[in-house]
Amino acid sequence: MNAAAPGQGPAPTGRVVVGIDGSEGSNRALEWAAIEAARSGAVLEVHAVYGPGYVFVTPHEVERAMQRLLDDADKHTADVAPGVAFKGVIQQGSAAQSLIESSKGADLLVVGSRGRGGFSGLLLGSVSQQCSLHAHCPIVIVRPPEDQVDTGA
Repeated sequence: MNAAAPGQGPAPTGRVVVGIDGSEGSNRALEWAAIEAARSGAVLEVHAVYGPGYVFVTPHEVERAMQRLLDDADKHTADVAPGVAFKGVIQQGSAAQSLIESSKGADLLVVGSRGRGGFSGLLLGSVSQQCSLHAHCPIVIVRPPEDQVDTGA
């Protein structure tokens, strides 16, 4: 767990919650959230959520994969925003519902505009859309750079 050394400033106050799934979009959201947590002195709470029904992998294998995802996020956070307090959370269920629930009491919820799930052009019901409609705190949706936006053409 990435954390500031004792005596290097005040204890973190507040929470910046971010959802990750290993996609390029969630990596950009993680970077944005880490920088914001560093700026505001908040704990960076990183959520990796997986759905039920993985037929060909055991629950233990899924948990290990999610832990690797969080370990990679912790290392990346340390590179982007050294000293930020990092808290990793693994949950089973709907990514949108888990993030919405986790937004209770948070200062900010950060998600990527697109993750690994679904068709690239599908917006209705997406995690970012559901979070933007139902989050209990302000939300930031991190979009790809303009030169990488899918225009559907």
